[in-house]
Amino acid sequence: MPGLRRAALIGAVLVTLTACTATPGTTTPAESTTSEPPADRVYVSLGDSYATGYRPATGGAPAGGSRDGFAYLVAERSDLRLVNLACSGATSAQLRTDPGCAPANRGPDAPDLAGRTQLDAAVQTLREHRGRVGLVTVVIGGNDLAPCARASDPLTCASEAVATTRANLAAALPVLREAAGDAPIVGLTYPDVFLGAWVSPAFPNGQDLARLSVSLFRDFFNAALKAEYGKVGADFVDVTAATGGYDPLTETTQDPAHGPIPTPVAKVCALTYFCELTDVHPTPAGHEAIASAVLGR
Repeated sequence: MPGLRRAALIGAVLVTLTACTATPGTTTPAESTTSEPPADRVYVSLGDSYATGYRPATGGAPAGGSRDGFAYLVAERSDLRLVNLACSGATSAQLRTDPGCAPANRGPDAPDLAGRTQLDAAVQTLREHRGRVGLVTVVIGGNDLAPCARASDPLTCASEAVATTRANLAAALPVLREAAGDAPIVGLTYPDVFLGAWVSPAFPNGQDLARLSVSLFRDFFNAALKAEYGKVGADFVDVTAATGGYDPLTETTQDPAHGPIPTPVAKVCALTYFCELTDVHPTPAGHEAIASAVLGR
């Protein structure tokens, strides 16, 4: 016991000497560690209304961006600070050519692009946070493809939309990769909302369009997106697959509003507003599914 008391006394003396000899105005290493906040890690989101969390006016809530959006869910669950540069209505060309974004087209708490394109704003943000970027996501091309649902020749229209989207991604993604360094970039696609035409009176040949849309998404649109993202080492999240868009249309389920319909159609009715309002945007459940697909990649 005398040895233990002697060791304790020596330790106390050493602590006292250390405190007394510290230079005024400085902190000890332990104090410095506890007083400095953790480095700010950011998540940069680019794209269209899917990224802003846009939803139509329903249940008394106004139309516009919402924190139900997948980008907000991913940021919260990844402990990242979201810098949401997306702009509702953006096409793949506008991602890199159109400066600014109207306040009504931004997501909640989104920054003003201040006359910059989404791509230019992203490059600046990524360079300012080099080494502290946790994630970059891009969801674009839906506004290139959407008009084809009502085109007289939807297949030709879709072919042209896919080529345009691919060319614009080929121009934008290398610039984004250079600015992001080795930070993860994730490209996303969409639920196959055209499946909802199966039950929509707005489309006289809706079942034919729904059948055509399966191969359109699987073999053309998503294949093209995946190839372009792959060229810059980006991950690709196939949201169409994650939301059941490739499941057989011969499998049916009982839908409360439409009776027995193909299971993929019922999923699109639940995850988007297309069957109810002919609106392509996700419901809160749809954004949950997209967020889960991004986080589980």
